[in-house]
Amino acid sequence: MFDAASSHGQHRRPLPPAQSPAEGVPSPRTPAGARQSPQADRSGKTRDAFFDNAKYLAIVLVAMGHSWEPLKGDSRILEALYTVVYSFHMPAFIIISGFFSRSFDMRPDRLKRLITGVAVPYVVFETAYPLFKRFVDHSPDQEISLLDPWYLTWFLCALFVWRLTTPVWKLVRWPLPVALGIAMLASVSPSIGDDLDLQRVLQFLPYFVLGLCMKPEHFHLVRRPWVRAAAVPVFAAALVFGWWAVPRMNTAWFYHRDSAQELGAPWWAGPVMVVAMFGCSLLLTACFFAWVPRRKMWFTTLGAGTLYGYLLHGFLVKYADYRGWLDNPAFHHPLGEILVTAVAATAVTLLCTAPVRRVFRCVMEPQMNWAFKQDAAELARERQQKERERDREKVSA
Repeated sequence: MFDAASSHGQHRRPLPPAQSPAEGVPSPRTPAGARQSPQADRSGKTRDAFFDNAKYLAIVLVAMGHSWEPLKGDSRILEALYTVVYSFHMPAFIIISGFFSRSFDMRPDRLKRLITGVAVPYVVFETAYPLFKRFVDHSPDQEISLLDPWYLTWFLCALFVWRLTTPVWKLVRWPLPVALGIAMLASVSPSIGDDLDLQRVLQFLPYFVLGLCMKPEHFHLVRRPWVRAAAVPVFAAALVFGWWAVPRMNTAWFYHRDSAQELGAPWWAGPVMVVAMFGCSLLLTACFFAWVPRRKMWFTTLGAGTLYGYLLHGFLVKYADYRGWLDNPAFHHPLGEILVTAVAATAVTLLCTAPVRRVFRCVMEPQMNWAFKQDAAELARERQQKERERDREKVSA
């Protein structure tokens, strides 16, 4: 998963109520001391181009990884690249989600945004994906279950749970070790089952908690020139290790959706792999952040629509799968793999654009004022804002 608000003379616009956008990540307000890009979101909040760039690039890697799944079995190099990408693209996205969840509390307006921006899209797409399979793949028996996240919707379910637990992590003295301990216990608990994809919720939890614990200066550390230079050999070594590990390691470890026993490994392998992969993922995520541009790029504005790209590109991937398009031998050669990768990156880019967001905003960012009681504090803020606007108009006149 950010323009600077325009100024009005010497009068400053009052800040709007803190709330998160539809993608489930609160708007990345530029931290103090950070380099700012002249960019603002629809609500007028100042955004940091670095985080929008990181979210866009991460979501492109997600789409590319999904396009490689039916092809990687024929290419050891592609499978090594797939392994490396899967080790950090979702951790990077989740860390950003945690970082911009630090201000979340149980304030009514924030709970409302959590429901409309995360829970409602989950219900919509958790229903839409099985229906899509029923009609396109001619699978009338495909069940619709809100308790068993299907395909991509697990992230919305996880984000909802993580966000609700944010106040708890603020109280814990050592939040990251506790979250790692929970992930390790989950990895040896096959009885957790598939309800709400709790294995993923718990095993990815440390990355979200790490984001909650991070400060703006931590992101500045990875932007140093020597870190960007060091990222080159680190990624090269990771690719070599990935190539070596292809026949020796089960790729399912990177999905964090199964316990060690379910993967046919001894129970002790679960905690070991959780810690080892957490370390490797953090290293590669730091290298990824080091390469993310800090200035406004042509794709910066697309970072605000990453949830759209994430949820909608799944229909394209599944359609190609149901139609057997990627079974064509032409795509199982280097040039075909490059073509599929380019198409996936282009498709998810288009799905993050403003026209697509306008079309699907009704289900991704519904207002739903009819469903909620009016909060007294919010009414007071609105009255105060209107009074200040009237004062500005009088001064201008």
